[in-house]
This record gives sequence, C-alpha cells and structure tokens, in this order.
Amino acid sequence: MDIVDILIHVHPELSVEQRAKIEHEIGVHKGVMSVHFSTGHPHQLTVAYDPQAIASKRILELVRVSDKAATMVGL
Repeated sequence: MDIVDILIHVHPELSVEQRAKIEHEIGVHKGVMSVHFSTGHPHQLTVAYDPQAIASKRILELVRVSDKAATMVGL
C-alpha cells in the first residue's frame, strides 16, 4: 500500500464546524489515513490516503460539497 499526501486550499473563513464536517466526511472513506486542517493556516487541508483505494479527484469533490472554490495544491 502506498500512502500519498495532498494539500487542499479552502476558503479561509470556513467556520470551525464546517472544517470539522469536512474532516469527518473525508475521513470515513476507505483509503483515507489522515485528514486535518493546519492549526496555523485554517485554509489548508492535508489528506493522507492510499491512491489505490480513493482518487485525489474524489477527495477534492468531497471537499467541494462544502466549498465550491476549493483547489488541490499537492504535496
């Protein structure tokens, strides 16, 4: 199993509740190992995942349910 990381930028003014919802909704998917927002940069979401189990495109789609303008940066 390979584990890779991606960095996703979201709107910096998402509420704590919205960020927690995003973390939960991504974290329950098969292949996602870790998902968290940076404490110092609340607009940065890091996701560690197995690309054989879930695609980065799918993770971005899940984030865009809460923030239509979210963008994937990579790591």
